[in-house]
Amino acid sequence: MQTTLLIMAAGAGSRFGGLKQIEPVGKNGEILLDYSVYDAKMAGFTKTVFVIKPEMEKDFRDIIGKRAEKLMDVDYAFQIGEDLPKGCVFPQGRTKPWGTVQAVLAARDKITTPFAIVNSDDYYGAKAYKHITEHFANSQEMCMVAYELGKTLSDNGTVTRGVCNIENGYLTGITEHYNIDKNTDLPMDTKVSMNIWGFYPEVFEKLEMGFKDFLNNLNDPMKQEYILPVFVDRIIKNENAKIKVLTSEDNWIGMTYREDLESVKKAIDELGYEF
Repeated sequence: MQTTLLIMAAGAGSRFGGLKQIEPVGKNGEILLDYSVYDAKMAGFTKTVFVIKPEMEKDFRDIIGKRAEKLMDVDYAFQIGEDLPKGCVFPQGRTKPWGTVQAVLAARDKITTPFAIVNSDDYYGAKAYKHITEHFANSQEMCMVAYELGKTLSDNGTVTRGVCNIENGYLTGITEHYNIDKNTDLPMDTKVSMNIWGFYPEVFEKLEMGFKDFLNNLNDPMKQEYILPVFVDRIIKNENAKIKVLTSEDNWIGMTYREDLESVKKAIDELGYEF
């Protein structure tokens, strides 16, 4: 079965203080993207599409693209602020990215198979990719992989997490919670989204319609973003969309702050990868 991994890598990593997508974390200079591509390959994915900024292309091809090409087909899509649906006008003076919905839409012409979406600066664990490919083999429903909140927090600051409402194995709503740290009142086993989704190409039409509606109803044209959890929550509530929730047993590893880097390196080393 042909499947595609879409990796969103256009973010600048402002809280991290640099391009964390290409920060070495492995003993041989591997970055988190290397582990995502490797785990996806082992799970049966056949193609990777990197969504990046045009100005990042050379670094990405040199640092990760050449290694990824040894495992599977690789392609690139570019997230450009002015790339909006027909009829929408780009607000003059805006410099902030439009968010993860636009990032996924940037790859619309590159994907013709079932596909998974992941962040470039997160380690999801090998089982997450296996869960998605097994789901694709048996279902036409969209899906997501959820993690326990306690396994996704940083020791070095607060995080934003999409808290999931789940009934009978399906997502019934998702709400963004901001400024979460280890002192939160939320139970540590609360299921949260880490932006790993399983979609079919038919979703692109829904994404474009949602993005267009978002753009036509902006309250703050300079800062607002349209993100995947908001899109998913909307189609569940407005269209009765079914999103199967898959739960990963693996630990999530990610970099939000520069201070997270050493703990990430240690955690990756303990996993014992041999490329």
